[in-house]
Amino acid sequence: MDAQFSGLSKQTLDYRVYVTDATGRVVFDSGDTRTGASALGQDFSRWRDVARTLRGEYGARATRELPTDDTSSVMHVAAPVKSHDGRILGVLTVAKPLRTVQPFVDRAERKILISGVWLLGLSLAVGVLVTGWLVWSVRRLRRFALEVQVGERRSPPQLSGELGELATAMEAMRDRLEDRQHLVRTVRALTHELKSPMTAIGAAAELLQDELPSADRQAFAHDIQEQVTRLRVLVERMLELSKLEQRRALEHPQLMELGELAAAVAARAATRARQRGVPLQWSRRESGSQVQGDAELLELAIANLMDNAIDFSPSGCAVELAVWADAEGVHLRVRDQGPGVEDFALPRLGERFFSTMRPAPLGEPVRKGSGLGLAIVHEVMSLHHGRMRFANAQPGLAAEILLPAR
Repeated sequence: MDAQFSGLSKQTLDYRVYVTDATGRVVFDSGDTRTGASALGQDFSRWRDVARTLRGEYGARATRELPTDDTSSVMHVAAPVKSHDGRILGVLTVAKPLRTVQPFVDRAERKILISGVWLLGLSLAVGVLVTGWLVWSVRRLRRFALEVQVGERRSPPQLSGELGELATAMEAMRDRLEDRQHLVRTVRALTHELKSPMTAIGAAAELLQDELPSADRQAFAHDIQEQVTRLRVLVERMLELSKLEQRRALEHPQLMELGELAAAVAARAATRARQRGVPLQWSRRESGSQVQGDAELLELAIANLMDNAIDFSPSGCAVELAVWADAEGVHLRVRDQGPGVEDFALPRLGERFFSTMRPAPLGEPVRKGSGLGLAIVHEVMSLHHGRMRFANAQPGLAAEILLPAR
């Protein structure tokens, strides 16, 4: 016989059943489970299972089959055999060796051990995942804070729970601090830049109140018109720069050819360049100049570089425009033939309101720009994850922007 019981194979009957009469003498015995011996006719009235049951109590006992072996215990459980009127006629006892229960105990222990190992492993895995998520989230917050520290404009990381609230709070705090600092710097610098044209306009207007020769009157009116134009350009560039500084990222970047954008800007700048007697030299490598970005902003950046180069180029000296791609990315370089820039000033190019003196034709005063054009280029490169760099080209200055290739 081979029976499956609770996942264990049973091939023998491990129960012993015996019955005694009212005096405790065995009248039936199925036999010892180990030796098969029968106790038929023996007096079991002194065994606890029988004695207590005959007295109407609960009868049970545990007896060793081998006196020196603790594992040989046999559990006996008895129940009374009664007549219809309730008299105890005898005792029925069922005995089962504890050694037959041990496989079930061992199996239960194994299941508990395996379940414990699985639970421990699962707890460890959950702990590792939670720790990894926390470390990853904190590192994203740290990277965001470092990017803010160096002036990069990034959107806060999208995190859940309290870490997400912390990222949002950091973003709001950064915006408030930047707005405050931006307002202070802008008002201070703008006030300084407005002083010169306002003073010139005031002086010319005061002189125009007197009786002047026609030539002088026209000269002073021209000065006023020139300073008004300067103010208008200054205000327009300040507004453009402010809009750029408020943006955190490009809204709808598109794939485009940087060379085609540069060619369009150069065509628009050609008229102004001819008026100043500055020829344009255009060089482009046809392959690999695709970039991902905002065409309007990139055209604005290239136009400011071209205007800057035309202003600094002496009459008869060419402005060179080149676009090419290499392992570093897509490059656009604009080089003038002007006086260049002192080495100490190169790192400051691109700061708002920082500029050097522009060359002027004979008889005209030397002018100084606002520096907002290169500041706009810097902001556009920041939004495109690009770079702007300058180098003295001997003669002239080479301004270069570098964008990631696509």
